[in-house]
Amino acid sequence: MKKPQNIFNRLNWLPVIPIVSILLAWQILSVSGIVPPYMLPGPMQVINVLVSDFSLLMTHLLYTLMEAAAGLALAVIAAFILAVVMDANRFIKQSITPILLLTQTMPVIAVAPLLILWMGYGLAPKITLVFLTCFFPVTIGLLGAFASADEDALRLLQSMGAKKWQLYRYIKIPQALGAFFSGLKIAASYSIIGAVIAEWLGGEAGLGVYMIRVRRSYSFDKMFAVILVVSALSLLLIKLVTLLEKKSMPWRKK
Repeated sequence: MKKPQNIFNRLNWLPVIPIVSILLAWQILSVSGIVPPYMLPGPMQVINVLVSDFSLLMTHLLYTLMEAAAGLALAVIAAFILAVVMDANRFIKQSITPILLLTQTMPVIAVAPLLILWMGYGLAPKITLVFLTCFFPVTIGLLGAFASADEDALRLLQSMGAKKWQLYRYIKIPQALGAFFSGLKIAASYSIIGAVIAEWLGGEAGLGVYMIRVRRSYSFDKMFAVILVVSALSLLLIKLVTLLEKKSMPWRKK
């Protein structure tokens, strides 16, 4: 008879070890004076900021999250439609692919001022920048998955008189879900970063606006707090996408 395992034995502690090591090294560098505390505030200082400025950070966080969610949703919808159109029409695919690649050669920080100039300081330029940031990985992931769909299964459905939309419904889309969610994880993490970068150049609220304000007052402990919040939010979004992937693809469960 198998002995019940202790909860501490069941948990995988390996990912925690490097995180704890980094935090300890960070605290030692801050306390020892090797790096001045105003340049590298210790983890405890950052935690104190998170506690003291929690309500203010959450207010800015909600604004950034709204921009990221809107841009990401629009990017996913547009990426899905464009990927299907490009896969269905070889001429459109060959025409648009160079433009897609060209959009990725332009640095986001260089595009953001133009969007502010054209659209003002409201939500529109920030959502647009998030859209541009998230659109490419989802589109490329779907295109690659559609192109690598099972040819034998496609021929079988075509021999049975299946229409083009049925090929996508029963073969291409189910087989492309893995690549879609892989691209969506990347896009979800990019969405928060894109929103923060857009807020650096102007706005009334958001984590990027908060970072600019505290940087001007040299409050680096508050800047580190924002970095931790952005990182935690990105990890949370990736985890939510992973859960959605498991629900959408139950056949992949062991």
